[in-house]
Amino acid sequence: MRKLTYYIACSIDGFIGDPQGDASSMYSFVNEEYQAWMNAEYPETIPAHARAALGIDADNKHFDTVVQGLASYRIALDAGITSPYGHLRELVATRSLAESPDPNVELIADDLVGRIRELKAEDGGLGVWLCGGSTVAGALVDEIDELVIKTYPQVYGSGMPMFGAGFEPRDFALGTVRAFDNGVLVRTYTRKR
Repeated sequence: MRKLTYYIACSIDGFIGDPQGDASSMYSFVNEEYQAWMNAEYPETIPAHARAALGIDADNKHFDTVVQGLASYRIALDAGITSPYGHLRELVATRSLAESPDPNVELIADDLVGRIRELKAEDGGLGVWLCGGSTVAGALVDEIDELVIKTYPQVYGSGMPMFGAGFEPRDFALGTVRAFDNGVLVRTYTRKR
């Protein structure tokens, strides 16, 4: 059984972006040490155009599939990129797009949970990366097996939460914690079932 991992950046107070989802203020913390770690440990999470610019030609280490919502995908579309993660199988949860702008991108209009369960049940392969955003994470919260949270040393006060879901406690066990000199913490949690 493959696992669904929510690999996400957030502020200290748990926001993944401002009220419109912009997280560009976090980019200032990406220094040489931290970027080198991301490139080595999670190379598949670097968008294809950035991989080329950074000289990354690494095999996928954790994921072979990415799932994201339209707001996350829209960032690439607005930049003229129709397949931001062409080195992965890409799925976009949306009811707004009627037709995929790229043959590598599968649109999911209905039964997102069912489609994720199908992906998790596939034999072999690497895991499934939940890229964002808040609404999709909220819809899939009960399917998430692992959290990899990159916490940036900022407090937003308000904004887009990690999970756009109602209140219901769900337990996870802390795994690894990695601290960087720039103040970023990367914590891994596994779902307690």
